[in-house]
Amino acid sequence: MKDKIIKTTCCISGGGPAGIMLGFILARAGIETMVLEKWPDFFRDFRGDTIHPSVMEILNELGLLKEFLKLPHNKVERIEGDIGNEKVIIGDFTHLKTPCPYIALIPQWDFLNFIATKAKKYPAFHLLMETEAIDIIKDGKKITGVKAKNNEGHFEIHSSLVIAADGRSSTIREKSGLKKISSGAPMDVLWFSISRKETDSATVFGKVDLGRILIMLNRNDYWQCGYLIRKGDFEKIKNAGLNLFHADIVEIMPMLADRIGEIKEWEQVKLLTVTVDHLPTWHKDGLLCIGDAAHAMSPIGGVGINLAIQDAVAAANILVPACLNNSVEQNTLAKVQKRRMLPVRLIQRVQVFIQNNVIHRLLGKPGHITLPLPLKILKRFPVLTRIPGYLVGIGFRPEHIKTPDVLKTHSK
Repeated sequence: MKDKIIKTTCCISGGGPAGIMLGFILARAGIETMVLEKWPDFFRDFRGDTIHPSVMEILNELGLLKEFLKLPHNKVERIEGDIGNEKVIIGDFTHLKTPCPYIALIPQWDFLNFIATKAKKYPAFHLLMETEAIDIIKDGKKITGVKAKNNEGHFEIHSSLVIAADGRSSTIREKSGLKKISSGAPMDVLWFSISRKETDSATVFGKVDLGRILIMLNRNDYWQCGYLIRKGDFEKIKNAGLNLFHADIVEIMPMLADRIGEIKEWEQVKLLTVTVDHLPTWHKDGLLCIGDAAHAMSPIGGVGINLAIQDAVAAANILVPACLNNSVEQNTLAKVQKRRMLPVRLIQRVQVFIQNNVIHRLLGKPGHITLPLPLKILKRFPVLTRIPGYLVGIGFRPEHIKTPDVLKTHSK
């Protein structure tokens, strides 16, 4: 397979939310698209599992919402937290003017499989699993494809456009020479699963007290837990031993005392190294970066998937007419960045503010905490919870589908 060359219009490196959604929308418009996913399937635990109201509005515009909602999922209508000894509603989605005024909690692999299955109905969509883009191909300064590998060997994919949607450690971005700027992060997150009882609360837990922060997402028969730690402290925590880790978790969430022993080894605890960064320039001639490859987000608000899909929709709205006219120029790619840079940077600034002024101050602070002034205001005036509800659920500059569906066009 060494000398094999495949040709397509658009080659997308990465089968995450940004890559799969963009591949689907491009193929839906009749543009030959090839998506490369290096793993044999989409199953990776502790990925983002939140589908936001704005994403479900996009699914509605694509005609997929009704079927999507048949997949097993949990609804989150409000973001609630136990701050010290007080329960606070931080964000309320129920007043959003959208088909689904709530967050749907669903395993990311189910979402990706759902979109990929719909995309495969279009002849222009090609998904290559266990296939990784390892380098770029250039003709002078223009990027004209990628070098790829799979179980059969190495080969080349020549394309009019390359999309880097291969995450925060993007190989294609690195090979292109595009440089990122980091905003820093004072914390990392330890993810683990623990069983859930029917008598447990059905809501999303957020517990902040005693210098610790624990997030618990309801996944029906288990809790997906995120335990925030100071950046770089994981090795120190491991060296202190599992028993102390158990005790720390139980101290902040006593209801887990009868099941914390389910965590029997450190292999059950996954480290998410939190980074917040962005590319000043998302593109080169023949290449566009989107999603985490263009801007790695903090887990605050769980907005990473939402922004990645918004990037994909915006990119498709701009790229489809250009691809159909064979006129994808660098200024076309610049329009995508111009469209998406502002909402991304605004959300990142909010995240960095919360990281540096709230989380950094709370982590490791001894004793019970009192309710910070902003949360006192939210509790005193509940109507204000609609503001964070909108920022998380819809965000800045939500995107809408403006591209055609070739199957519907041809059926007329």
